[in-house]
Amino acid sequence: MKNKLLLLMLLFTVGYAFSQEEENLTTAVDSLYKEDQFYIGATYNLLVNRPSGVSQSGFSSGFHLGFIKDMPINTRRNVAIGLGLGLSTNSFNQNLLIDKDSNDNYTYTVLDDSETSYSKNKFTTYMVEMPLEFRWRTSTAAEYKFWRIYTGLKLGYIIANSSKFNGDTTIKNTNISDFNKLQYGFTLSAGYNTWNLHFYYALNTIFNKDAQMDGASLDLHALKLGLMLYIL
Repeated sequence: MKNKLLLLMLLFTVGYAFSQEEENLTTAVDSLYKEDQFYIGATYNLLVNRPSGVSQSGFSSGFHLGFIKDMPINTRRNVAIGLGLGLSTNSFNQNLLIDKDSNDNYTYTVLDDSETSYSKNKFTTYMVEMPLEFRWRTSTAAEYKFWRIYTGLKLGYIIANSSKFNGDTTIKNTNISDFNKLQYGFTLSAGYNTWNLHFYYALNTIFNKDAQMDGASLDLHALKLGLMLYIL
């Protein structure tokens, strides 16, 4: 009887020790738990507030990748602030020809399909981006499939740009000074598990005030819709 009692006490002690170790390990994991440190995505790019006659054709694509520092702000660690750094490339296929006049000033002309035959007309931007997000999710330290809603602002700086027209002749321009180098807009990503719907709306214009057509500024804004993949 005495031996059985000692055995029970020993098992209880060992079990308690393991439970404490597991609890301490869980606490340690929770104290370091973060989510969604890397992102990669693809978007369909639209031009908003287009002047009369300007239209888009074909598929205008955007590709985005980067790293976000996830900083939880509550005990459960499912609410966080995210601050990141990334790269993106964005193309816009449309019928607005960018060319130069005799004084090397940029000109903007709406192409008439009935008068001008061409296979491609687009402009492209390459940006360094800094997303700032408020993040909510249903995740835990051990749960890898969860709902998320991330919203915030994204700052972008254009490091290079280009335009290309392919028709009877080829017209190429690079480092066009009429682009607004600083771009910024509202973002929203929402979904379940790996892939999420992504929305971006630019709060400022793609071109600066020097970009004019028929005496009016080109107040074009970018709207991007697509999918965003988040990984640890």
